[in-house]
Amino acid sequence: MLLWFVGTALIAMWFTFRDPAIDHRLVIVGAVLPDAVDALSVKTNLMHTLAAPIVLMMGLMVCTIGRRRFRRHALALPIGIFWHSVFDGAWMNTEAFWWPVTRLTNGDTNIPLAEREVLLIVVMEIIGLALLVWSWRLMGMNEPARRRLFLRTGRLDRDLIDSKTKG
Repeated sequence: MLLWFVGTALIAMWFTFRDPAIDHRLVIVGAVLPDAVDALSVKTNLMHTLAAPIVLMMGLMVCTIGRRRFRRHALALPIGIFWHSVFDGAWMNTEAFWWPVTRLTNGDTNIPLAEREVLLIVVMEIIGLALLVWSWRLMGMNEPARRRLFLRTGRLDRDLIDSKTKG
């Protein structure tokens, strides 16, 4: 699944953070990264645990001491991974999600996508596409200057954000 995670992450960012400085491209990468990593690895669901984004976030915080600007930019990646966990329902598999607290091995549970029916995946992708269309309009991507800003920096137009938060 791709559209589901990209669409839900962008809409969730819009309604929770509304920060024009966040690199939304990294949020998108973070939102699709868990399935990509876990699909390539054999017998692990590490990216579908709560530990994965927390360890990544802690590592970024330590590695970016004194580099506030880069830190702010890079933190979008674990935020995207958190959104993936929320919209994947990874938290419903207690053993996998709370690893390593629940057990020492994490190799015999399926990632949530592997347990879904094909029809459900198709419906979720259609919903994701609708969310992408909606976010395109909310974020003003129909205007070339805003689209260029997003593609170049991952940021949203500050004027658009300020007008939405004031009204």
